[in-house]
Amino acid sequence: YSNVDAGTINPYEHGEVFVTADGYESDQDLGLYERFLNKNLTRWHNITSGQVYKAVIEKERSGKFLGKTVQMIPHVIEEIKERIKFVARKERADFCCVEIGGTVGDIESMPYLEAARQLSLKEKTCFVHVVFVPELLEQKTKLAQQSVKRLMEYGIQPDIIIARSKRILESNVKRKISLFCNVSEENIISAYDVDDIYKIPLNFKAQNLDKIMLCKIKI
Repeated sequence: YSNVDAGTINPYEHGEVFVTADGYESDQDLGLYERFLNKNLTRWHNITSGQVYKAVIEKERSGKFLGKTVQMIPHVIEEIKERIKFVARKERADFCCVEIGGTVGDIESMPYLEAARQLSLKEKTCFVHVVFVPELLEQKTKLAQQSVKRLMEYGIQPDIIIARSKRILESNVKRKISLFCNVSEENIISAYDVDDIYKIPLNFKAQNLDKIMLCKIKI
């Protein structure tokens, strides 16, 4: 979103504000990540469009661009990339996991997808795309196919697909997604409904998601 932080957002939209240890007002996503990572996160672990545009405008006003025309590419995209790399350096991380929120095709997410594409040209990356597989009389793959197709229009080929569904993904459905989305079957992960949120990472581990990702970025 274009807010600098979640402090002024109506809690009916994103839930109550989650306050980090350094006083940053985030939405509840950051709190969820803290629970799973058992780690205190900071203001630097959340990037909003408001933060990015504010930083770019402040740099322009102070003359840091030396009179150049400020544009989406390269200036806004570079700001996003630098913020991602800054956190990775600050944490001395072996790898940096970045969630790009929203839906492929949303105008708000376009700069972030472009930043991710550019990062992949110089950094070892693994693109994980979450798709929805609805179920009527059978599990349907058209939404997944269209979502991946749209993502590829931005120059990003997913390495792994996580398929959200009510039941575990059927083998013939997995084969179909693999065929039409250009992703190997073993790299298609079934994220089916469970009765306890803490079972989700265990299901991912059982399907070797961790090994696939680490192998892709060669750690």
